[in-house]
Amino acid sequence: MRILALVMQVPDSRATIRVAPDGLSIDSSSVTLVCNPFDEYAIEQAVRLKESRNDVQDVTALTVGGSTAAQALRTALAMGADRAIHVCDEESPAHDELFQAEVAAAAIRRDTKGFDLILCGKQTIDRDAGELGPALAEFLGWPHVGAVARLELADDASTLRAHRRVEGAEEIIESPLPVLITCEKGLVEPRYPTLPNLIKAKSKPMETLTGADLPGLDTRGAGTTLVRLSPPPPQPPCRMVEGAPQQMARELVRLLRLEAKVV
Repeated sequence: MRILALVMQVPDSRATIRVAPDGLSIDSSSVTLVCNPFDEYAIEQAVRLKESRNDVQDVTALTVGGSTAAQALRTALAMGADRAIHVCDEESPAHDELFQAEVAAAAIRRDTKGFDLILCGKQTIDRDAGELGPALAEFLGWPHVGAVARLELADDASTLRAHRRVEGAEEIIESPLPVLITCEKGLVEPRYPTLPNLIKAKSKPMETLTGADLPGLDTRGAGTTLVRLSPPPPQPPCRMVEGAPQQMARELVRLLRLEAKVV
């Protein structure tokens, strides 16, 4: 059994995001890029399956992106992945998750040994589109289960049970393998890559592919067009309510009712 974890690189959630002058990208000059947190759940789940089962041969991490995206793969390798595949294209449209899925599918089909299980985050924290996993499953012709919070793999690795949180209940889906799973927060707790493992990760194999290695792809993208990026409107200045507690409560209710019109 072989497992693949799809990882993407995103801006750190603590970073201050500014729109670039072109209005179509963010100013990355002072932004730290990290492995997408939801993808870390996928990596951790893949590594735990390998550690707990004798039938898992290896865990492969794959990313699509520019040269800096290799850092996300280093994180995956330090967490326990065995090898990595980097489809490197500096001109790849970062906003086009459908195209990224098509590229990832081509790289996966290129692996002659094949995979039995693909794990990826349910979304990336920069765009929150949630398209990448389902689109990848569609390009591969695989079934997929989204936003999985608990995973159970059968002893013979022929099927799995995926538990999903739905409003007021839990949904349990059983699927044969191969299957693609998108991982929800809480599926597992990702381990912290230690310094020794970060050093070991540098010696693990990382294959770099380009568009030339994946013939038949249209590098213009799969059809998603980014029209414009704009920052959120500025928030009004904070107003302080003073006085005794009862006076402040009355004034707050008045402001919420008459000015904010939210009550």
